[in-house]
Amino acid sequence: MKYILGPMKVPFLILTPMCILVGIATAMWAGAKIDVLSVVLIVIGAVCAHISVNALNEYCDFKSGLDFRTERTPFSGGSGALQERPDKAGTALATGIISLVLCFAIGMYFVFTVGVLLLPLGLLGIALIVFYTQWITKKPLVCLVAPGLAFGPLMVLGTHFVLTGSYSWTALLASLVPGFLVSDLLLLNQFPDVEADKSVGRNHLPILLGRKNVARIYIFFLAASYLPLFLGYALGVFPIHVFFALATTIIAVQTSRGVVRYSEEMKSLVPYLGKNVIINLATPALLAIGLMIAS
Repeated sequence: MKYILGPMKVPFLILTPMCILVGIATAMWAGAKIDVLSVVLIVIGAVCAHISVNALNEYCDFKSGLDFRTERTPFSGGSGALQERPDKAGTALATGIISLVLCFAIGMYFVFTVGVLLLPLGLLGIALIVFYTQWITKKPLVCLVAPGLAFGPLMVLGTHFVLTGSYSWTALLASLVPGFLVSDLLLLNQFPDVEADKSVGRNHLPILLGRKNVARIYIFFLAASYLPLFLGYALGVFPIHVFFALATTIIAVQTSRGVVRYSEEMKSLVPYLGKNVIINLATPALLAIGLMIAS
């Protein structure tokens, strides 16, 4: 099981339910009756998508030799499972493919039972999974945007559509919160791997611009993740309860200072990678709780 669960990167999978929770909350705020079976299938499909991109990434990084060159942290550098047992690489590949097939099957079920307007989101999501490691990580701007697009608009809007049968401005604005946060999460997690990633042909922003410059981009994206709360409230599509999510700004300020100060000192930066994970989990959860309370 170690060589199945390792490439899945199980501890990171908790991010997916937090993003799905936002979509459930926007559907409740819209007055939809929440179907439990649909929610279960949404979560399974989304977690399968996350497992697939993790496992395929682990497999590709093993084949390229990248994970032999990285210094692993709790938040970057791969699981190390395939370095211990190279003969289990096929298991990682199979895990990624099977998870992708399950995700696709659940998505097509909803396309046929809820509406064809879900299909563009699903196809874009599949494309992001398939092309992430081999192509997206070599395109700096696409690499920045892709994770947030997947965990933000695709997951939140997709969940909202399945539960309500339509899209909404509330769901779109709410999706931007995890959207900016998750792009920022992956951006910061690239800091420890700059030299190793560069050696195998990757070309993300920390490689292109340097860590110190990208630290400012990190702060910009972190600040941008809170702006949809104010915009949505000003437009009347959010209740005042969404401002529960502002509670994480205390951690966000601390993390921003740490990232700027330790952008070139990886051992000192690691605790702030952890704080960044907390922001990514707590902010969408608090946003969802606020919408649910107001529903």
